[in-house]
Amino acid sequence: MNCISFVTVIDKKILAMATENTIWSKIMSSALKLPGVAVDREKFLRSALKGYCLGSHIDAAVERGTAGVVPDVILDKLAANCIKSHTKKVTLLSAAMGMPGGWATLGTIPTDIAQFYYHVFIVGQKLAYIYGFPDMRDENGQLSKSATSVLTLFVGVMTGVAIATKALQELGEVLKRQVIKKLPEYALSNGALQITVRKIAKKIGLEISKSSVGEGMVKLIPIVSGAISGVLTYKTFKPQAKQLSMNLRRTMLLPQYSSASKTVDVDYQELPPPLP
Repeated sequence: MNCISFVTVIDKKILAMATENTIWSKIMSSALKLPGVAVDREKFLRSALKGYCLGSHIDAAVERGTAGVVPDVILDKLAANCIKSHTKKVTLLSAAMGMPGGWATLGTIPTDIAQFYYHVFIVGQKLAYIYGFPDMRDENGQLSKSATSVLTLFVGVMTGVAIATKALQELGEVLKRQVIKKLPEYALSNGALQITVRKIAKKIGLEISKSSVGEGMVKLIPIVSGAISGVLTYKTFKPQAKQLSMNLRRTMLLPQYSSASKTVDVDYQELPPPLP
């Protein structure tokens, strides 16, 4: 049995031992343990909007959400800069870590997979805050239980899971009906939505399990493995982040505030450089 065949067999045995939901749960748990994964909504919005709006409008965006306070063109530019920044980071990281290894040699969640979803979770939170989501952290500054369900919804949207897009739209309707600072636990506590989240988790886990064997093979190819890994990451992360951004925009921006003419009193200046 050659080396690639051996890796394939081991990978299949490892994946066969876990359900798709378990795979996603383990990956999510690993990514959420990394420092800085919980984004401070107020701090992020104040930093992002500093070069665009007056202080009073920044205060309003933090208190009430960005819809109707910040022009759509500004929100879209912030989202694009955010995606660009994190795409660059995760691609460079993936290329640097594209070395022999993978599921077979680690026997656990590979660091590069955890790091990939770490950036997915961060960009997901930032895009959500840009388009009007309340803070997803709890009183201790950690991602709440509801937030982990929302992040699963985000990943489902990014990967084209239809029920995830529908669930995001339903959640958006709940959030737009009231002005709240924290993501409400009750918004994701009903049985139907939890079943949807579990279905999405299973779908994500299945897709990851299918792709991980191929990734393991790629990492056995010397020299070029890092470049291949970086390219694959770039072609995955960027379009998926754009998909999430588009759906968050469609879900959270109220029609009556869709025109910049509704917010002409906002004093914004020339666009600043990409977000850090």
